[in-house]
Amino acid sequence: MTKPGLLELPAGAQLVYLAEGGANIIYRIVTISHSLQDDSTELHNDHGSHSSVPPEFKGKLLRLRKESRTGISYHEIVRNFDNTIRPLFSPDELVDQTLVYLPRGLIQHCNEKLRAAEMTGKRPTKRHGVYLSDMEPCGLLVTDMTTFCSPGTVLAEMKPKWLLQSPSAPANSRRCRTCALRDMKNYQARTAGGSGERSFCPLDLVSDKFENVLRATKYVRGCSDQTRLARILYRNPTLQKLLAHQKGIHDVGLNGPSAQSLEKSLAMTLRDCTMFVKMPRDGKGPVEIRLGDLDLKTGAGGKAQYWHDLESQLITDGWYLGTRSGLHSSECALQPSRP
Repeated sequence: MTKPGLLELPAGAQLVYLAEGGANIIYRIVTISHSLQDDSTELHNDHGSHSSVPPEFKGKLLRLRKESRTGISYHEIVRNFDNTIRPLFSPDELVDQTLVYLPRGLIQHCNEKLRAAEMTGKRPTKRHGVYLSDMEPCGLLVTDMTTFCSPGTVLAEMKPKWLLQSPSAPANSRRCRTCALRDMKNYQARTAGGSGERSFCPLDLVSDKFENVLRATKYVRGCSDQTRLARILYRNPTLQKLLAHQKGIHDVGLNGPSAQSLEKSLAMTLRDCTMFVKMPRDGKGPVEIRLGDLDLKTGAGGKAQYWHDLESQLITDGWYLGTRSGLHSSECALQPSRP
């Protein structure tokens, strides 16, 4: 029995696999033409004849939880979101999430399709062997920030990360927290025979200088018009609000409250969210900007020790100072002479 007032996904709902991460899989809820009726959760089949879905599911994607020893129930995730994250932002600034009860047999059916997709090479190899939790009675309806239902739009996506320096970084740092970590990971990648990656400095995103914001946009995925994106992001209210919240909850790094505290969890969550910018392709009409990936992080499962050890390593190994040999030039705003 479901609780009164809570949504329930119709038993006949058709799902199409979109993507997955380490803890969740995202599906589109569709009504599919008869040719696809027998393969309702086929992977990567996000095209074809789709008719309308009920109004309460329009503009939404379905997120389903994978099996995990440290998995947090969707009821708890939504409770944390409603109590801790939602009050910090306006509704139109968030990728919303709402509990929805799942029909009997749906998870088992989805898992069968995942196993079949592994056999045919349609599921990413690194995701093989982990399936949806059959102990989770709910899914999450999340705001659809793809361009699937808005073909006249383009979507830019980025992780703002640490918009100000770690309070435990050395006073003479030449790398912000994000750029120091990137340098370390790039060094490790090259040592292992791989290649590093370049990306923007988060400090540029919230700079008062337009040219710094423009500099950052060349590394943002999904929008080729860097000048237009920079105009949108320059002194953007949502970015500025995220910066203000990071400043307000700044006891991170080696000091501050216990990693098991709500304050530390919120601080780290606000430093690892994703910003979605959906804009009309022709430059006319409103721009939609939302923050997602705001599940409240916890220090459980060794995460607290990881946060502490990582910050210690960035300090003791000199990554904040930017003096490690063999590194490429940095995009960091703290670098005295950037390329």
